[in-house]
Amino acid sequence: MATPVPDTPVDTIQPVEPAVAERDRDPGRFARAGEVADRFVANIETVVYGKRGEIRLVLTALMCGGHVLLEDVPGTAKTVLARAIAGTIEGATPSRIQCTPDLQPTDVTGLSIFDQRSRDFEFRAGPIFANVVLVDEINRATPKTQSALLEAMAEQQVTIDGTARSLPDPCLVLATENPIEQEGTFPLPEAQLDRFFLRTALGYPGEEDELAIVEEQLRSHPLAALRPVLSLEEVNVLRSAVQEVYVDPLLRRFAIRLVRSTREAEGVAIGASVRGSLSLERAARAWALLDGRAYVTPLDVERLFLPVLMHRIVFTPSFVASARETGWVEAAERFKAHCLELAPPPGAELEALPAA
Repeated sequence: MATPVPDTPVDTIQPVEPAVAERDRDPGRFARAGEVADRFVANIETVVYGKRGEIRLVLTALMCGGHVLLEDVPGTAKTVLARAIAGTIEGATPSRIQCTPDLQPTDVTGLSIFDQRSRDFEFRAGPIFANVVLVDEINRATPKTQSALLEAMAEQQVTIDGTARSLPDPCLVLATENPIEQEGTFPLPEAQLDRFFLRTALGYPGEEDELAIVEEQLRSHPLAALRPVLSLEEVNVLRSAVQEVYVDPLLRRFAIRLVRSTREAEGVAIGASVRGSLSLERAARAWALLDGRAYVTPLDVERLFLPVLMHRIVFTPSFVASARETGWVEAAERFKAHCLELAPPPGAELEALPAA
């Protein structure tokens, strides 16, 4: 049964400009944030070709303080993207964790080593203490090591020898996993998948982009010429501006109902959690800012439904079997359409009325 339409009339959505003015927002802040975001995306596009939408999604997670799961086959520029992000932000420290079954939690977090000269233990920070952390093939790490990442991603800290140590701010975790090869892997538990702000895939580049990549690397790798174009302070400007983007109460309710629809949709065993509602609303604000707007539209929420929510949902075996036959992309689009039927966007009931 479809979710009932809210009692509040659609035409009561507040005009954006008055609503923004009422909160004493600085109009120049959005212009500055938009300029910083454009610089960020343009700089990364000099080394990662033809993936503007995916780059914007990763920037969305960075602006919201979230982390990204890149589920893709090898050789699709995942490592290049992580290095490009770190190289774009002046002062950002990059690190890489290559996951294997023998990787220990202390290999990620660091450990205390006894210093004979000082006769005391000295903490040696692990690779998780960085601004941009590439966790390659995360599903090859054992559950014990995966759990070491859980606290870092959820609480921006790690606890070692009973002492909580804060991670750098910002700290973006880009974790990758191969969706095809499953031998010798440890599937991520639902609790850890829920910690990822969004999931996306870069995919193979187009023919012209691939040709440009081959020709350019005849001389040298483009990462060698990459230069930072923004500072850590400007990243904080972006994150602060996201908090000021206006979301109409009807759109916020629509986003929540859309998440709640995943809990009652056909083919779902466990729907998206409340963390999904929080992430979808925040991501919509960041996406609006990337589009140069100080307000969210229903299309922003719909556009981010799949990357923000799909990895948080546990589907029934029958849905999984059907998705394998038709392909996950088509199955995901059908699922999204079904959820939009259960929770239609504001104004959908007016579009359904016959013309006078």
